[in-house]
Amino acid sequence: MNCLVLRRRFWTFEFLSSLSIYISSRHSSETAYQLEGSSDAFDASTQEQGTLIPHCVFGDAPKRGSYKQGDSTFYSIIERNAESGNLGELEKVFHEMKRQNRSFVEKNFIFLFRACGKAQSPLKAIDFFNRMAGEFQCKQTVRSFNCVLNVVIQQGLYYEALEFHDNVICNNNNILPNNLTFNLVIKALCRLGMLSKALDMFREMTALKCEPDAYTYCTLMDGLCKVDRLDDAMALLDEMLVERCLPTAATYNALINGLCRKGDLSRAGKLVDNMLLKGCIPNVVTYNTLIHGLCIKGKLDKAISLLSQMMSNNLFPSEVTCGTMISGLVKQGKAVEGMQVLMEIEEMGYKTNEYAYSSLISGLFKQRKSEEAMKLWSRMIEKVQSPNAVVYTAVIDGLCRERKPYDAEEYFLQMVERGCKPSAFTYGSLMKGFFEVGNSEKAILLWKQMGDKSNLFCCSILIHGLCNNGRLPDALGLWKHMISTGLALDSVAYTSMIHGFCNAGLVKQGLNLFNEMLYQATTAKPDVFTYNTLFSALCRHGQISHAIDLLNTMLNQCCDPDSTTCKIFLSVLRKQLEPPQDGRDFLDELVLKLQNRQRTLAASATIEIMLQNFLQPKASTWAEVIQNVCRRKKTIATIDNCWIQLFI
Repeated sequence: MNCLVLRRRFWTFEFLSSLSIYISSRHSSETAYQLEGSSDAFDASTQEQGTLIPHCVFGDAPKRGSYKQGDSTFYSIIERNAESGNLGELEKVFHEMKRQNRSFVEKNFIFLFRACGKAQSPLKAIDFFNRMAGEFQCKQTVRSFNCVLNVVIQQGLYYEALEFHDNVICNNNNILPNNLTFNLVIKALCRLGMLSKALDMFREMTALKCEPDAYTYCTLMDGLCKVDRLDDAMALLDEMLVERCLPTAATYNALINGLCRKGDLSRAGKLVDNMLLKGCIPNVVTYNTLIHGLCIKGKLDKAISLLSQMMSNNLFPSEVTCGTMISGLVKQGKAVEGMQVLMEIEEMGYKTNEYAYSSLISGLFKQRKSEEAMKLWSRMIEKVQSPNAVVYTAVIDGLCRERKPYDAEEYFLQMVERGCKPSAFTYGSLMKGFFEVGNSEKAILLWKQMGDKSNLFCCSILIHGLCNNGRLPDALGLWKHMISTGLALDSVAYTSMIHGFCNAGLVKQGLNLFNEMLYQATTAKPDVFTYNTLFSALCRHGQISHAIDLLNTMLNQCCDPDSTTCKIFLSVLRKQLEPPQDGRDFLDELVLKLQNRQRTLAASATIEIMLQNFLQPKASTWAEVIQNVCRRKKTIATIDNCWIQLFI
């Protein structure tokens, strides 16, 4: 043993001496450095030699089997370049090692495969794996095989991963798949939606003496949940417990996420209880998933309560969770409550992103709370949080809603100066703002500034604004230009143009365009706004029978009337007919027509409008609508549930 140590020390000393002599010989007397500071010169000299490590350093090194002195240096270089993802340098090192007939170990290739993953070159990893045994004389094992398989799957090349797996397993008898191999293949199959094959692979595991682990079950459960096979996923959980494979938090999270996506929150809650009974503690993903599900279902009070519970357990809510909750509050018209939640979260040291601010600012402006919106903007700036294009757009759109387009323009210029690119929606909001204050020239100038960025959305705004500002010829010219360029017109563009014709008293031209939209256009169909525009114009011109015919067309086209539709006809019946009618019979008949077309929700909404106008529906109409809204079994079950809740 002592002899071996002495020999190693001798070789180390000999190696350092050779290295020192080599470095000294490469320097001139004017640029002499100490040995410790000579790395730059050494790198330069090796580049001149054309090799990564000069031959004179290892030229006289003794051999020990297939290992040569200096191999470990190459291995260190491989590891260093792999960590930095420098695939080009790695290939040079491998080429140099091959040229010097140095021995390769599997670990070298594993580092190389990981570097291929970092460089997003999975096909190169497959190529090197195929060359391992023949060209580099390095034995392939399941370890290197799994590494390549993982790299290919991580890049989303699932079909290529399955093809690679089949080729290797069929043609290489030395490689037997292990648990990790099965887990990776099952993952690829699930991502491709090939659940039947994934389950077959799962059943084959035990035949090859590979026991499924928690990751295997979790991957399958997640795949089954994504294709709405929740019962099968739950059955796997039961099987997992029978096989004494302990579920992890990730296992439960996959099922909870699937249940929340389906809207089955009660079942998701029971699963959390089951999770706690099994001694598995909910983690941040569990809470985030449940809160997200509650927000989607509109149960924001419970979501806020769960958020408080989460933070009391020292778990940090994700930015997505905070953003989802705040967005949910804004959608329910509770932007002020959303702002309070944001402040509480930030005061506790948690971070929120720009999208939470943009949602709140937009919501506050929509609720006519412009002062609070601008205070929130100032708060964001004070926290040294740079606003992005989305936040700027929310402020610009809000100020334009407040009829302050000139203030909005200042933020627009600031946005451009800070390198935030305005979107089509940003330009559109500013254009609408200028149109609303009567400055159509400024709006047109903005549209011209857009250049190639202009899209159908902005063109529709321009047509609508020009028509509202009495510039029908200009709007018609733009309309023809859009058609000549092959732009697919949408319902907003058609409705805006129809509105322009009707406002100018050209109802016939408006109806012609409507017919073109109804029977010829492929990308646009009339909506309730289109019909309401024509109803209003026809009624103004005394063409009530034509308006009623158009209403029947609307119903036949599966477009439901709204409150504006009802108000238009009520106003006509009460003011223009002789003798005047209160509209009760008209709306009652409309309810029956909707009911006969199985449009129960629209019929119910129309009854609400009748009641708001103090018009009592007929008893027979009531009976028919209620019979469809309240199915007998469902109604009885709901009543029974209410009695149970009263006495619990």
